[in-house]
Amino acid sequence: DVPPLDVPELLAYLVRQSGPFLDQLGVRRDLCDKIVESLCSKRKNQLVLRSLAEGEPPTVDSDKINDELDLRIASVLQSTGHCYEGGFWTDFVKHDVSDGKRHVAIVTTASLPWMTGTAVNPLFRAAYLAKSAKQKVTLLVPWLCRSDQELVYPNNLTFSSPEEQENYIRNWLEERTGFKADFKISFYPGKFSKERRSVIPAGDTSQFIPSKDADICILEEPEHLNWYHHGKRWTDKFNHVVGIVHTNYLEYIKREKNGALQAFLVKHINNWVTRAYCHKVLRLSAATQDLPKSVICNVHGVNPKFLKIGEKVAEERELGQQAFSKEAYFLGKMVWAKGYKELIDLLAKHKNDLDGFKLDVYGNGEDAHEVQSTAKRLNLNLNFLKGRDHADDSLHGYKIFINPSVSDVLCTATAEALAMGKFVVCADHPSNEFFRSFPNCLTYKSSEDFVAKVKEALANEPQPLTPEQIYNLSWEAATQRFVEYSELDRVLNNRHYPAKVGSKIIAKSSSLPNLSEIVDGGLAFAHYCLTGNELLRLCTGAIPGTRDYDKQHCKDLHLLPPQVENPIYG
Repeated sequence: DVPPLDVPELLAYLVRQSGPFLDQLGVRRDLCDKIVESLCSKRKNQLVLRSLAEGEPPTVDSDKINDELDLRIASVLQSTGHCYEGGFWTDFVKHDVSDGKRHVAIVTTASLPWMTGTAVNPLFRAAYLAKSAKQKVTLLVPWLCRSDQELVYPNNLTFSSPEEQENYIRNWLEERTGFKADFKISFYPGKFSKERRSVIPAGDTSQFIPSKDADICILEEPEHLNWYHHGKRWTDKFNHVVGIVHTNYLEYIKREKNGALQAFLVKHINNWVTRAYCHKVLRLSAATQDLPKSVICNVHGVNPKFLKIGEKVAEERELGQQAFSKEAYFLGKMVWAKGYKELIDLLAKHKNDLDGFKLDVYGNGEDAHEVQSTAKRLNLNLNFLKGRDHADDSLHGYKIFINPSVSDVLCTATAEALAMGKFVVCADHPSNEFFRSFPNCLTYKSSEDFVAKVKEALANEPQPLTPEQIYNLSWEAATQRFVEYSELDRVLNNRHYPAKVGSKIIAKSSSLPNLSEIVDGGLAFAHYCLTGNELLRLCTGAIPGTRDYDKQHCKDLHLLPPQVENPIYG
C-alpha cells in the first residue's frame, strides 16, 4: 500500500544528510534547505492543500517539509521490514547500564589552582550534576609534571602527587559551595604549551575513563581537546557526547602574525574535530565559531559566594547604609586581548568628556608593563593594582564594573559583578547577550554611548536583584539549562537500551543508514591517521612527544609505558 520512494525524494534526503559535509565546502545551510524544498515541491503542494482543508494558514516551512520527508522514508522502510544495524565506521561496544545508574564523565583542559574558566566551570558543573544523585559523575583533569606546574600554577604552588592536588581541589570547592560533592576526580597526562598558554593532552585521553563508566561524556572545549587527539573516537566509546565551547579561538588568532590565514585553517579544523567527535555542541554565546551540531546556551553559573555578597549588599541598602563607597574598577588578566586595548582607546578618545573619572585596574599578565606605560604616555587617569580574587573584600565597595572586552565568549567577571549587585558597563556584543536582561547591565554601541552609560551609572544606584534574576545566575539554573539543551534529560530518561547479541551491543534503527554519520566516521578516521604522524603534528604546532605520555607521567600517575599499553608489532 505504500508507494516506493521517487528520485526527487531520494535526492532530497541525500542533500539533507549531506548538509554538514556541504557546510565544510562553504555551501550555506539555507541553500541546502531551498534545494530540498524544490525537490519536495509535490509534497509541499500536498501540505498546503491539507492546511487549507483544516482551516489553517497555508504556510509550510522547511521543518515541516523535513518532518514529512522523515515520515515518508520511515513508512517506506517499515513496509519493507528493513532494519539498519550500524554505520560503516561505528563500533557498538558501549557502556551497558547494568547498575541502573548512568555515568557522566566531564573532561576538561585545565585544573585548579590555575584560576581559568576551563578549570573552575567544569568543577562546578561536576559538583551540581552529582548533587542530584541521579547519575555518577567523574571529572577528568590534566596532570602536569612539576616543571609545568611551576610555569602554570600561581604563588609557586606545586603538587607531588595527584592525590595532593585532588585534596586541594575538593577543599576549594567545598569552601565555595557549602556542600560536600560526591563525584570522582581522575587525571590524564598533559603538557603545557608556552606559545599557546594552554595545556595539550598527551596520549589518548579517552583511555582514562574505564569502559564500564563510558556512558555520557562532556568535552569542555572539544576543539582544544581534539586538535591532536590520537586515540579512540569519543562517539564510539560513549553513548552520548556533548561538547561545550568556552573560547573564541579565532578572535585571539586573528590578532597574531599571519592571523587571517591561521584563523581560516583553525576554523576548518575546529569544524572537522567537533563533527567527528561530538553528538551535540553547546556554545556559551554567539561570540564563538558557528560549529556543526551546535546550539547557543549559557550553561555557566556564578560561584555561590558572589550571590551571598549580593544578598549582603541588598540587606545593607535596605537598612539605609551606604553599600558602595568607591566608583569604578576593571579586573582581568593583563593581556591586550582581554579588553585592555579597547579600554585605553575609549578613555584616550574621551579624556575630556570623562574629566575627573578615575578607574582602578586590577590584573597581572604578560602585557602588564606595556599596558601601564601606554596609559602613562597618554596621561590616562588609571590606577593600576595587583590582580586579586573578584570576591576579595577590597572590591565589594565598588559600584561600577567596566568591561569593554570583545574577545570573551561569556565573561565570568561580568556575571560575578552583576551577582554582587553592581552596575556593569559593557559592549553591545554577542558575548554579553545573556546579561542584557539584567537592568544593572548597561551596554554601549559606540564610544559616545560608552561615556553616556558611565555617566548614567555614576548618577544612579543599581537596582536590587529579584529572586528570578538571582536564580538565573546560579549554578542550579545553569545545570538545568545544560541538561535541557544538551539533550541529557532525554538520554538519562531513555529506557530503550540497545539489545545485546553475543558480546556486542547492537543499536538497531528503522531509519536509513545516516550519510552524515558515515561522513563523520570518515573524518574521524582521517584525523586519527594524520595525528599519528609526528612530523605532521610538529608542523601544525603540537608539543613534541605528546602523541604518547612520557616517563615522568608514568611515574606520577602509575601508568604502564605507552609501548606496553599499546604495543606495535611488525
